[in-house]
Amino acid sequence: MTELAELTASRLVDGYRKGEFSPVEAVRAALERAGHAQRTVNAFVRLDAEEALVRARASEERWRRGEPSGPVDGVPVTVKDVLLMKGGPTLRGSRTVSPEGAWDEDAPSVARLRERGAVFLGRTTTPEFGWKGVTDSPLTGVTRNPYDTSRTAGGSSGGAAAAVALGAGPLALGTDGGGSVRIPASFCGTFGLKPTYGRVPHHPAGPFGTLAHVGPLTRDAADAALLLDVISGPDSRDWSALPPAPGSYADALGGGVRGLRVAYSPSLGGQVAVRPVVAAAVRRAVECLAGLGAYVTETDPDLTEPVEAFHALWFGGAARVVQSLGPHQRELLDPGLREIAAIGARLTALDHLAALDVRAGLGRRTGRFHETYDVLVTPTLPITAFEAGVEVPRGSGHHRWTGWTPFTYPFNMTQQPAATVPVGLDGDGLPIGMQLVAARHRDDLVLRVAHTLYEAGMAGVERPRRV
Repeated sequence: MTELAELTASRLVDGYRKGEFSPVEAVRAALERAGHAQRTVNAFVRLDAEEALVRARASEERWRRGEPSGPVDGVPVTVKDVLLMKGGPTLRGSRTVSPEGAWDEDAPSVARLRERGAVFLGRTTTPEFGWKGVTDSPLTGVTRNPYDTSRTAGGSSGGAAAAVALGAGPLALGTDGGGSVRIPASFCGTFGLKPTYGRVPHHPAGPFGTLAHVGPLTRDAADAALLLDVISGPDSRDWSALPPAPGSYADALGGGVRGLRVAYSPSLGGQVAVRPVVAAAVRRAVECLAGLGAYVTETDPDLTEPVEAFHALWFGGAARVVQSLGPHQRELLDPGLREIAAIGARLTALDHLAALDVRAGLGRRTGRFHETYDVLVTPTLPITAFEAGVEVPRGSGHHRWTGWTPFTYPFNMTQQPAATVPVGLDGDGLPIGMQLVAARHRDDLVLRVAHTLYEAGMAGVERPRRV
C-alpha cells in the first residue's frame, strides 16, 4: 500500500471515487512515509497519526455514501508550523513560543482544508519565524534534503518540500516571504507556487507583512491548482484578502502555450552568476515552450537590485517579531535572527517609507513589463542545494540568504504569482528549478504554463531514493 504514497492528490481522489482504494489506506501509506521522512531528513515538528486516521475513517465513510466534503476529501496534507491549526501549538521553530494555551483556531487555509475533508498528517519544520531561506532552528534542528542528506532542503518551507518529495502527503501548505515556497521546492524537486498576494487569506498577519504569501507545495501543477481552488477566496480575518477568483484554477489548466509571449531572462541581464548546469536545464525547458508554440524572447525585466529595500522591510519585520521578548528569551533565538532584528530595530520610519518607494517603483516596472510579455521565465535559483546547517554556501562571499536568491525575493515585493517547476538534475543528482512569473492576478497563467510543461514531459524529476 505504500505505493499509494506515490500518487498525486488528483489520482487519489479519482481512486476514492472509483472504489479502487480508501482514504484510510492512503493515509496509512503517507504516515509510513512521514515516519521515514522524520527519521532521515527531519521534516516534521509533530506527526498526528491517531488524529489523521480518525479523519481518514470519517472520509472513507463519506466516500462510501457518495457524499465527499470536497475535492480534497481524504487527501493527506501537511501544514507548515507557522500556520495556526486547532488542537496543538504553532511553535514557529522557536523556543520562545510557549506550547501552553487553547490553540483553538485554524488559519484560513487550514480551515478551508478542514471543511473539505482533508487529512492532516502533521506540522512541518521551519526556521525560526520563517526568517531565512534554509530550514534549521534552535527548536527542531536541521532539515535535510531528500536527495542528499548532507545538503539543505532550502527554506523556509523546507519541511513541507521534503515531505512532498518523500511521499509524506501529496499536498503541503507553505508560506513564502522571499522565496520560502519556491526555494525548497526547487532544491527538493517539487512544484511550488507563491500565489498573487491576497489570493490565499493569511491570519494572523505575519511580522513580514505584505511580503508573505501562503501557497502550495505539491507533486505537480495540477495538484497545486486543485489546492489553490480550495484555499483561495476571502476570509473576514484578513482585510487584504482578494475577492473570489473568477473561476476554477484546475479547470483553467488546459489550452497550452501556443501564442503566449514568453520573456526568458537567464541571468537578469548579467546581474546573476548562474551555474552552467542550471542555466542549461532552464534553457532546454524554454526551448520546449518555444517548440509548443510560445513566442520566446530573451530579454530582462528592470529589476535594479532591490535588496537593500527588501532588507529594510524584512529586517524591520524581524525586529517586530522579537520586540516583546526579554533579554533571556532573546538569548534563545537563532543568532542570525537576533542579528537582523538588531539591524531592523535601528531603522527609522523614513527608512521604511523609502523602502516602500523602491517597492512601488519595482511594481510599476514589472507591471509595464507584463503589458508586453505574458510570462517571465528565469532560473528559480542560480545554484542547487548546498551544505545543510548554514545560511549561505561556504566560500560564496554572501552574508545573508538573499545573496543566493536573487530571482525569488523581488517578486514578493511586487506581489506577483511565481512558481517553480523541476526541470532536471545536476551532476550530483540534485534538482534544478525553473521559475515562471506572471502579472498580478494571473495565477491561472502560471499554472497553465507549468501544467503544459508537465504534460510535455519536460517538468518533473526522478523521485529521491528512500535514503
